[in-house]
Amino acid sequence: MRMWRVLLGLVLSLATPALGEGWVTLGQGRLFSNDALGDGHDRWQTGSYTYALIRGEDWTGDLPPLGGIVEWRFASQIVAPMHVGSGGVDRPYAGRLSTGVHVHFGLGPFDGALGADLVMLGPQTGLARGQRALHRLFGLSGPFGTDHQIADTVRVAGVGEIALPLRVAPRVLLRPYAGVEAGVEDLARIGADVILGAVGQADLLVRDPVTGHLIRAVEGPQTGFSFVLGADRTQVGQSLYLPADQGFRAESERWRARVGVHWQAGDDISFFYGLTWLSPEFEGQDGAQVVGSLKASFAF
Repeated sequence: MRMWRVLLGLVLSLATPALGEGWVTLGQGRLFSNDALGDGHDRWQTGSYTYALIRGEDWTGDLPPLGGIVEWRFASQIVAPMHVGSGGVDRPYAGRLSTGVHVHFGLGPFDGALGADLVMLGPQTGLARGQRALHRLFGLSGPFGTDHQIADTVRVAGVGEIALPLRVAPRVLLRPYAGVEAGVEDLARIGADVILGAVGQADLLVRDPVTGHLIRAVEGPQTGFSFVLGADRTQVGQSLYLPADQGFRAESERWRARVGVHWQAGDDISFFYGLTWLSPEFEGQDGAQVVGSLKASFAF
């Protein structure tokens, strides 16, 4: 825990200039993901939302040195069990709310990101109550497992990523990357993304933690369509979502594969829809799942 206090202090010190004179809001990124937009089944990684506010002096299409770009991130996530009848739940219900600061920087040919988030878990988030209310509003059954939630806790979570953008062709960007995460789940990840098309080639990209999709947090001037592909492999250590003392066991390895399409019609009109295949996350999970992700921005 002490290491993550040091990380939090480092990130906050690098983010301090974002409150000063000369810094402006460069962009906002958001992504809503839900299994109802994917395979239609209400379980496991059932819903999440990520919002990123980007501050800095200017955006030229390339990341500045460390401390020149700051992201203020707000996120929510619901992980739910599948209804398994009299056998109980296959995993605990978990609600997560987080807010944090992330810095994005250029390091030679690499793009780097380093961040720390204050994370609330458990019934204290109110996400279970909100999900029950939404289900009642739309006449849906469930959600299941809200009486089997993980315990209330507050943690500091840290995340780091390094990527190598490779311009394969004028409108083809290959972006291999590696990342780590600790505090709530201990993860080490390696993967790659490909952007095919004009849109997204000169953007500041923020990774969604659940699906791995790259969020266009500062959008460049290009218009038209782009297709995106990505995949990654994750090595998993401990996970607060799957308490070992309650008999739950996280899979030691996870895979994600994703595809999506961006459309931008102008400076303030853009759209994204994507799908993500998620391999089983815990021992006994009855198969993989597919979640859908959506972002729409219309300013008039």
